[in-house]
Amino acid sequence: MGKVLIIDLTKCNGCHNCQIACKDEHVGNDWSPIAAPEPLTGQFWVKVSDTVRGSFPKVKVAYLLTICQHCDNAPCIDACPNGAIYKRSDGIVIIDPEKCKGSKNCIEACPYEGVIYFNEDLNIAQKCTFCAHLIDKGWEETRCSDACPTGALTFGEEDELEDLIAEAETLKPELGTRPRVYYKGLPKRFIAGTVFDPKADEVLIDAEVDILNISNGKHTSARTDDFGDFWVDGLLPDRYTVIIRKSGYSEKRLDTDITGKDVNLGDIAMHGEL
Repeated sequence: MGKVLIIDLTKCNGCHNCQIACKDEHVGNDWSPIAAPEPLTGQFWVKVSDTVRGSFPKVKVAYLLTICQHCDNAPCIDACPNGAIYKRSDGIVIIDPEKCKGSKNCIEACPYEGVIYFNEDLNIAQKCTFCAHLIDKGWEETRCSDACPTGALTFGEEDELEDLIAEAETLKPELGTRPRVYYKGLPKRFIAGTVFDPKADEVLIDAEVDILNISNGKHTSARTDDFGDFWVDGLLPDRYTVIIRKSGYSEKRLDTDITGKDVNLGDIAMHGEL
């Protein structure tokens, strides 16, 4: 068991409060032996980034919060030649600023890019500590989870958050690092489009849209909204057939591949049955 952080990206609005709260807690404050002061610039132990998905007019903005994953099988621990990195009994991974000699091995070993930083002035590696200095004082929240206005960050004991963990996933699970940071709503891929009747020059509302994964036969269904639009999110890169049905119209089939980008099928014309 131990501490975990669950990040619900479906609730994140990109306000950066978590990022600011982290800087407020660590810039200029020496919490040794947990953490030396974070530099004012150049480091974000909690970082919110955004990605624009899709193409006009089917566009979404996805937010991602990157942070040390506090892995149970943390590669950085074995990579450190000075024994400066250790895992506490509560699962929090710490870089001891008093033992770190600036080898940078941990940065190279970490498979989660951009979560361990190097402080040139102090010649040490630094990262998120899950606010261990506050936890040791009796805090039940990290500064980032405490500052989140939408409830997107949940911090606590693993055994008490099992239901939330069951709905979430980890970054790069294939690595076997067993992170203690879980994500709900990680951006995947979507297929979108607008269905219309060209003869009537009207969008078609409540048309049935079936997305068929050609590789595994899995179906995902949706219906067009009041604007004739459909969005099917959470898809993996693969080959798909889009099947559109509406009473009184001939069935429409479109094949598409999802590679590195979301797919906007644009305006899709449906014709009345003969």
